[in-house]
Amino acid sequence: MAYYYYIKAFHLIFVITWFAGLFYIPRLFVYQIEAFHKPSPDKEILGKQLKLMAKRLWYIITWPSAILATLFAVWLLVLQPYFLEQPWMQVKLGFVVLLLVYHLKTHQYFKQLQEGVVKKSSSFMRIWNEGATFILFAVVFLVILKSAINWIYGIVGIIVLGVLIVLGFKIYKNIREKNPEA
Repeated sequence: MAYYYYIKAFHLIFVITWFAGLFYIPRLFVYQIEAFHKPSPDKEILGKQLKLMAKRLWYIITWPSAILATLFAVWLLVLQPYFLEQPWMQVKLGFVVLLLVYHLKTHQYFKQLQEGVVKKSSSFMRIWNEGATFILFAVVFLVILKSAINWIYGIVGIIVLGVLIVLGFKIYKNIREKNPEA
């Protein structure tokens, strides 16, 4: 089973590239939403470029990475099915389902913005951008600690991180209101 580690390495590589896409796409959404509210010709020029960037990121990096990470994960579980009996893996798979839901919801936002429909604010997208971060923290703690109980400490840490992020957003928003170039 020497190839098991190669499969695991590919799984990890595609998880990393998947998260890279999930971290960056909402940031592009923020810029698209802000460009939508600019006057012409900035609105059209920026909007066109940002749509193209988002399209390439989403379809060339993020979706293929999600699919490949999932395929390699299934392959690993086929090779080591006893992992499915482990409580930490069951909790991890719950977070993976949450990640897939996050990915699909992000796809909805992507499609709306590609069609020029702006339903969310840039502030909402800044907060949405942190969703993948919370899932990543939970999964990493579960995989490293291999404990369904100890992940609770990780979740408490994530909640603290969330509070700090929200505070950071509020501070940054105040700074931007005083200095729009910040």
